[in-house]
Amino acid sequence: MGVAPSLRIGDLIAGKYRLERQIGAGGMGVVFAATHVDLDQQVALKFLLDDAAKNPEITTRFFREARAAVKVQSQHVARVTDVGRLESGTPFIVMEYLEGDDLENIVKDAGPLAIADAIRYLLQACEALAEAHALGIVHRDIKPANLFLALRPDGTRIVKLLDFGISKAAPAWADEKLQSLTQTAAVIGSPRYMSPEQLRSSRDVDSRADIWALGVTLYELLGGKSPFARGTMPEVCASILKDEPESLAGLRPEVPAELEAVIRRCLAKEPDSRYRNVAELALALRPFGPHGIIDISIERVVGTIQMSMMSLAKAPTANLDRTGLSAIQKQSTAPTTAMPDSRPPVVRTDEELERHYMSKLGTRKSIPKPVMGATQVTSLALDHRAGFVLSLVDGGSDIDDICDLSGMPRLETLRILCDLLARRAIAITASPGRAS
Repeated sequence: MGVAPSLRIGDLIAGKYRLERQIGAGGMGVVFAATHVDLDQQVALKFLLDDAAKNPEITTRFFREARAAVKVQSQHVARVTDVGRLESGTPFIVMEYLEGDDLENIVKDAGPLAIADAIRYLLQACEALAEAHALGIVHRDIKPANLFLALRPDGTRIVKLLDFGISKAAPAWADEKLQSLTQTAAVIGSPRYMSPEQLRSSRDVDSRADIWALGVTLYELLGGKSPFARGTMPEVCASILKDEPESLAGLRPEVPAELEAVIRRCLAKEPDSRYRNVAELALALRPFGPHGIIDISIERVVGTIQMSMMSLAKAPTANLDRTGLSAIQKQSTAPTTAMPDSRPPVVRTDEELERHYMSKLGTRKSIPKPVMGATQVTSLALDHRAGFVLSLVDGGSDIDDICDLSGMPRLETLRILCDLLARRAIAITASPGRAS
């Protein structure tokens, strides 16, 4: 298959996107870096290859990716800003330009991830899926290759979920063509990451198929290989349907047995035996992530699912598992043995989140004092900006001063200060002679 012969570097697409270079290609599509000439903005344009563009089902699926991505507003979903067709009829999607690499390539090049990194990245994917599932969208192709670790302007990295092209749309907003495509497709997805029920029939899956794929993904991020047999497609499918996943203990002895138990629950053959939603999974992962850093992701995941379930509860025809909602509410505020300082309740506003952080830091005029040097912070598995924030702690500046000096959003600075306090990198004293 080749891309439309009319495409050349320097071409102007739709009168505003100038093609700069090819940055990716797959079995059905090709991606170019481009510049929006009016906005001087770098974007990515994804085109279907010629043969694929002639297939109506593939074209419908291509535009489905754009529709689904636009519906999900999470920062952890690659933004789609435009769609269109060339004069030849070849469709294209305009997306945000991302610098970085996907987790499949990262593991392939550098080996399995540190446990803390794997948990953090998976929870960011859970944030994206929480919003998608709340809209009734099942992704159906979760895998490390579709989790892109993008570089942000401040040097931090963020997971972006890619490729909603085979997502299963909810009837509430899917049009008749999309519904027909879902109903007629028997097996859609990447077999290595597909749940038993998805292997049997893709049209019958729900969000628990994505939870299965998250389990396979986490296993591969930690173990560097699939939990099931590799080989031909029939061999892979047979292993998924019949075999238990290979134990992580032989691959990564340092992975806690409790974390492996979480993965195995994701990989239960029967959907009813898995976590019921990504909120339950996020809470189960809580004890194993970097202390303090993952709280915001967990709060967003749980909050999104709670709000979705509460909305369903108000609908007269809703078939809601209220025991599931009750369990999430109880678990979201319960302390864990791995983290004895009880975690915050689900936070839905910046004001509530700031109150939570300040409840640990004291008052806005409290004065943090350094207990360890900034260079020592690198051993604590904290946000890379923790060393910078610690360098602002001079024993004389109060919380407000440090937030102003950091140049970062106030909530981010407060969160990092809480992380430093929890790791005993700083101590908090009251500001003498200053009102709180």
